[in-house]
Amino acid sequence: ILVTARPQIPHWLDTSRDDVRIVHHDEFFDPGDLPTFNSFAIVGNLYKLPGVSRRFLYLEDDRLLMRDVVPSDFIAPDGRIRIWVKLQATNAAADRDDASRSPWEGALAWSNHLLDERYGRQRRGSVKQSPLFFDRALFAEFASQWPEELRRTSASRFRDRCNLVPEHIFPHWLLHEGKGVKVPLWQVYRDVSYLGCENFTPVDFFGLLNLRLRRPKWCALNDNFGERPNPRAVRMIQRFLERIYPRASRFERR
Repeated sequence: ILVTARPQIPHWLDTSRDDVRIVHHDEFFDPGDLPTFNSFAIVGNLYKLPGVSRRFLYLEDDRLLMRDVVPSDFIAPDGRIRIWVKLQATNAAADRDDASRSPWEGALAWSNHLLDERYGRQRRGSVKQSPLFFDRALFAEFASQWPEELRRTSASRFRDRCNLVPEHIFPHWLLHEGKGVKVPLWQVYRDVSYLGCENFTPVDFFGLLNLRLRRPKWCALNDNFGERPNPRAVRMIQRFLERIYPRASRFERR
């Protein structure tokens, strides 16, 4: 399933295949909340996707699968969802009143504030670099806990410091409620990686070398080039991707 706004259908997607479906925002959003440019709002409504299975894997467009991924990566033997938490701390609740914070940081702080109110103040690690495993029934239960906050998030056209970050607060809610279990740290740092693609080629070179040697299960490859990408850096990233993925996907342009 590809979730998209109606004017943004990728020209390279083979929509004639039976196993591919484009779902537009107006198929699962409140009409009054559209158009939206807010990823928090989109993620917060994914559990309403028509025709999707109860459990599914949510991947953003900067996530790469670099090794085989199996259901046991996301579901523990007892049926609980496995949560991939890094040591990197997220913004504490006090940051929600700091106007210098970005909407992303402010929303993380607001999400942690809500968790602190319910479960006590504590430091919460980052889960943003790994795929998000959804259970629609559990997310609906989660949504019932903070309906006003989710409603306000859904109605925000753009990210706002008073939004929820569903891909952060939902996994931590699962942990607090005993419906999720943390993946061991050694496994998190073995299988989850992040690389910011910069215009400074030495940084890219050693970052890509680390990925080639480690081959994590998945990686967040973030575009930090800005408006004037360094052509040498772009070529380096392109060669890396062509080496890791030598066969074209059926969705790619030939």
